Amino acid sequence: MATVTLTLDEYEALRALIGSERESEGAVEVATAKPKRKPTAANRAYSRAFKKVQPRFMKKNGGWKKDGFKHCSRAAHKMCKK
Repeated sequence: MATVTLTLDEYEALRALIGSERESEGAVEVATAKPKRKPTAANRAYSRAFKKVQPRFMKKNGGWKKDGFKHCSRAAHKMCKK
């Protein structure tokens, strides 16, 4: 195999050329923002129920009791069924 030696200036010019070709091909695309979804009535009801039962499953320092989040979630879902 042949060896190729480049000076630092030649290397930088080659890198700049590759970068400009990528930009011209459109490789760098701008991501479009997705529209936010509208919460459903069930989502709003669950949110209200969760906030209502949440204090029963929290410690005084603001942390969750053991399995508190799981039990709170179940209780909120049960309230929504009614």
